Amino acid sequence: MANCSSPQEERLWELWTTNKDGEAANQLVQLYDYLVSYHVQRISAHLPKSVSKDDVRSLGMLGLYDALKKFDTTRDLKFDTYASFRIRGSIMDGLRKEDWLPRSVRDRSKKIEQMTEKLEQRLQRPVTSAEIGKELNMTAAEVEETVKDSLYANVLSMEERPKDGGEEHKEGIGYSIPDEQTMTPSASMIQGENFQELATQIQKLNEKEQLVISLFYTEELTLTEIGEVLNLTTSRISQIHAKAIFKLKAALSDMMNS
Repeated sequence: MANCSSPQEERLWELWTTNKDGEAANQLVQLYDYLVSYHVQRISAHLPKSVSKDDVRSLGMLGLYDALKKFDTTRDLKFDTYASFRIRGSIMDGLRKEDWLPRSVRDRSKKIEQMTEKLEQRLQRPVTSAEIGKELNMTAAEVEETVKDSLYANVLSMEERPKDGGEEHKEGIGYSIPDEQTMTPSASMIQGENFQELATQIQKLNEKEQLVISLFYTEELTLTEIGEVLNLTTSRISQIHAKAIFKLKAALSDMMNS
């Protein structure tokens, strides 16, 4: 049942699925609370400091409750796998609906994009965050952090779930799930080229930036965990991460515009 790892957990699931026992549900929520903490930590690392972690956590808890109500214990699927999908989806949906990116950040992001284009046309080369910041009376760190925040806003927009006839796709018998995975040959080729270019640009980062990107996106460590590995503060790791993202975004933008 739910691929339980202990008799106690199995008993809780039996009480919940059979009797909808409220206390059993509360204990199951506590048992799987670590999944919410994990996704909150991962997603919050990308968000502006103005976004409360408590708000993000509330969205994650809604996803966990939703998973608890909808999980089919007869399926050959681990609950933590199913719940992770629901928790992350709930957080992302909530962030999209709330439009969490402050208008001031959006305005700064637009000014940075315009200034970047202006300087690159004038200098005929990629520009640094320091050069952009000098023109806009911002520090290099502020430029990099703004670019990182706006980049994640774009990811949220791209990840928005598709709609069919104005309604969200439903689960269960009688409903089909569209195949969003299979790409056309041309799209597949373009994606392959983009991945190859991204890998090339990552190799151009300095050693610390490459390591932070690898540990964060490949090994899926949190910024705090990376700090412990590199013996640096979480704040410093966040700065390195933001600088690396700025460099990658600038390089890929140049490639797409060329």
